[in-house]
Amino acid sequence: MTDTDDIVEHRPLIVAGTGSAGLTAAIYAARSNNEPLVFEGDEPGGQLTLTSEVENFPGFPEGINGAEFINNAKEQAKRFGADVKNGIVERVDDSQRPFRVELSNGDVYTADAVIAASGASARTLGIPGEDELMGFGLSTCATCDGAFFRGEDMLVVGGGDAAMEEASFLTKFADTVYIAHRREEFRAEDYWIDRVMDHVDEGNIEIMRNTEVTELHGSAEAGVESVTLVRHPEGHPTDKLDDPDTEEWEFEVGAVFYAIGHTPNTDYLADTGVELDDDGYLKTVGGTGGGQTATGVPGLFGAGDVVDYHYQQAVTAAGMGSKAAIDADDYLEDLKREAAAQTEEEPAAADD
Repeated sequence: MTDTDDIVEHRPLIVAGTGSAGLTAAIYAARSNNEPLVFEGDEPGGQLTLTSEVENFPGFPEGINGAEFINNAKEQAKRFGADVKNGIVERVDDSQRPFRVELSNGDVYTADAVIAASGASARTLGIPGEDELMGFGLSTCATCDGAFFRGEDMLVVGGGDAAMEEASFLTKFADTVYIAHRREEFRAEDYWIDRVMDHVDEGNIEIMRNTEVTELHGSAEAGVESVTLVRHPEGHPTDKLDDPDTEEWEFEVGAVFYAIGHTPNTDYLADTGVELDDDGYLKTVGGTGGGQTATGVPGLFGAGDVVDYHYQQAVTAAGMGSKAAIDADDYLEDLKREAAAQTEEEPAAADD
């Protein structure tokens, strides 16, 4: 039984996250009269707010600023009746019904259904110039932003599948794509390494092994203009900056793309029965990677980058958000039918 003394409010549906998935879920849920309460989290709007222009979302032929896109979606959700509040969901308790949703500030809400749409945070290097240039020549999504830098030299940071895939994709737009990897050997699958090597043979990609970026140079007005690179023959040069064999130099590029992975924002689900994969992505019924939205916990659904580790696009996240809201609505309708059937049975039992 839920302790009601500390409950701020009960809602049919709570949505964690205000990115493309969360706000689309909120729009659909509000239109279904499910009174969604949406919590923004510590990164309101998610990764789209770091994108200067969104040009690949249908309906915006001239493109739209990422922050503006999120604000428009938020206002649209509110217009249909969704409530959007600042708050970080710290824990979901699925041991009782309704769900108990605890925030980092101590507030507690309950909900009959929960949609986890809290996304995944791109990993960064934490180097000088990063905060100032994110969205202004520094990006974590080549398919989102690569076309903006057509004809420029571009630098991809990473050595796994994502880095190889993004470098290959960027050859469509770049003069030359450079890959900076901190080790000698790549972690990527042979398939992606072979594709990159084909581009190397064609002169489209150049590889800088045992190399790391230590600083980004430029401005919001001019974008990325150059980076500081360090290299050591044994790799991991930032661990050997005092070594005389470590060399440092300035390198001119027009764009930098981080491809060093994402961290799904699923810590608040750790105590639930929801299954996570080895990287922390939420597993939905039928597997992971953007399929269905129902999890192994009835009433708890997942949508967007918190599930989808592969596509990670605004439009695919929005699609999953709509599906999650529809699935949640079906679940809530089932709860109403069960409650109504139970109410009808109780007087009959009393008469007996």
